[in-house]
Amino acid sequence: MAERLKEKLLRNPGFSVDRLTSGAISNLEPRLSLSVGADFVCGPDAYRDLPRLIANAHAGIQGASVALSLEETYADVRPVRLCQSSEDGLEGNQSSPSAFLSVMRGCDNMCTYCIVPFVRGRERSRPLSSIIDEAAQLFEAGVRNITLLGQNVNSYCDQSVPQSRTLTSTTQLTPGFHAVYRPKLGGLRFVDLLDEVSRISPELRIRFTSPHPKDFPPEVLQLIAERHNICSHLHLPAQSGSATVLDRMGRGYTPDAYLALVETVRKTIPGVAITSDFIAGFCGETEEDHEASVQLIKNVGYSFTFCFPYSMRESSLFYHQKTRAYHRLVDDVPLETKNRRHLELKAAGRQASLEFNRAQIGQIQLVLVE
Repeated sequence: MAERLKEKLLRNPGFSVDRLTSGAISNLEPRLSLSVGADFVCGPDAYRDLPRLIANAHAGIQGASVALSLEETYADVRPVRLCQSSEDGLEGNQSSPSAFLSVMRGCDNMCTYCIVPFVRGRERSRPLSSIIDEAAQLFEAGVRNITLLGQNVNSYCDQSVPQSRTLTSTTQLTPGFHAVYRPKLGGLRFVDLLDEVSRISPELRIRFTSPHPKDFPPEVLQLIAERHNICSHLHLPAQSGSATVLDRMGRGYTPDAYLALVETVRKTIPGVAITSDFIAGFCGETEEDHEASVQLIKNVGYSFTFCFPYSMRESSLFYHQKTRAYHRLVDDVPLETKNRRHLELKAAGRQASLEFNRAQIGQIQLVLVE
């Protein structure tokens, strides 16, 4: 986007724009952005403060508004993103058959390696009615593939509606998994969201990302199995196959609990494609821990894996001083060891993908032609 904006400025000498930084990273250390030339800094939850920030910038006053909110759900904006862009890169292409639709923000999981809770804040969900209205409008405009977005999308909980049938219920977790915070009471859950969106039309394909494996209670899996327009693909980030490493990561489950979930998923949704994330060389990881991750990839048979070498980053970078791992753990795995383990994880993942794809030969699949 920055390069496209630069090109637009060069093509239109009379066009001017205030220099601002926004989003998650700017939220942590606004002084850094201001020091390199930004006129003002606007955090993710502070968009309502933009008129004041712009007015001050025009008066030559730098400013920052970065406070995180427990109430802001972005219900008054349309955060949809189409998968294609127009030529100038500044407006969406309404002819795109696919779109991203943001349904919630923030994360309560507090994994030790992750910065998201500190830059996105606590979980807040958009009202279900606004999501359904937007999804229906997208379908009427020709969109046939919608991806529901959230930092922890399947923890969705709309508590803005009058208490309904979920009055006395609490958030249900995947059996064998636990959470940092107390379960939320009442509200409409992810299963309600999937149910309503999938009813818009049987021709509207539904995907969602990125989920946490702790938030897949049986009713969610059963709904995915029943609704053929909810794609039979689940992203189940494992991160590691070692119980010791998972505990250091604060993931809230063991390898056995994870494998039990995979077994339940495959029984409930025949032919499902499962993808995952893995981190190589996390703090304190031994060769035995690493081999457990390789073995997990082989045992599950993922359709695709996303693997990354762990990095604590330089301590001088403000945003990495906020992770729990930075304060509590030691990044003690040598870089060359991380890189080797990373390549070994990728090799295991590629082999699993090959075997999964070979199993699809001869099958008839429904595809979306773009």
